Amino acid sequence: MANTNIYETSHLISQYCEFHYGEDYFDVSNYPKKTIDTLLPFVKQKTKALDLGCSVGRSSFELAQYFQHVDAVDYSHNFIEVAQQLQAGEQVEYNMTIEGEIYEKKEIDLTAFDFFTSKNRVSFSQGDASNLNSKLTHYDLIFCSNLIDRLSEPKKFLDDIQSRLNPNGLLVLCSPYTWLHDHTHKNEWFGGYMSEGKPQYTFDRLKHELSDFELLHTQDIEFVIRETKRKFQHTISEMSIFQKKS
Repeated sequence: MANTNIYETSHLISQYCEFHYGEDYFDVSNYPKKTIDTLLPFVKQKTKALDLGCSVGRSSFELAQYFQHVDAVDYSHNFIEVAQQLQAGEQVEYNMTIEGEIYEKKEIDLTAFDFFTSKNRVSFSQGDASNLNSKLTHYDLIFCSNLIDRLSEPKKFLDDIQSRLNPNGLLVLCSPYTWLHDHTHKNEWFGGYMSEGKPQYTFDRLKHELSDFELLHTQDIEFVIRETKRKFQHTISEMSIFQKKS
């Protein structure tokens, strides 16, 4: 069967290596670092965190500076492999498109970051956020970056993930709410459609699904992903911080 995971392509891997560890563009701060810096003031207990949709690992390494242990999971085996190589002290090379078939070779490692004493607190693994190992539980923080609108069954995911949090634990959801048929059947969308003549918005559905949680904070956080030297994705993700009631 053909591999249908778009995140396994070398082109996407290069983009995400640059997104997490490369240059900042148009004065937009590094997104993984910005999101973690934003949520930290709301965290009371910092024993154990889960980073779902961790990609190539920058947010996981950021969390490990503050938490005793971080489990980091992504659906892409190749993303996890990059994160593990960086964790092992290896240098990762990738090609960024200039235009067409012309590339510039870039390389990254963790020597430029303050992760040396904390990087081994992260346990990286490939996995499906909608079908997590039962051992992944009892967290003070579950961080889901640009994930909810990429799941085939977002309601099932939210129903399951709540039980994996400790009392007073935080569930942090970041998303631009880009619902696409390629990822999620329209019947499963949380928002982005009309019903009985009224617009249905994802944030309203999230609050409904998480009615047993307290909403602590919402904030827009922008990010830029470079595609070529002259083409970039400029996106705004909404961060929602929910606290599980004790």
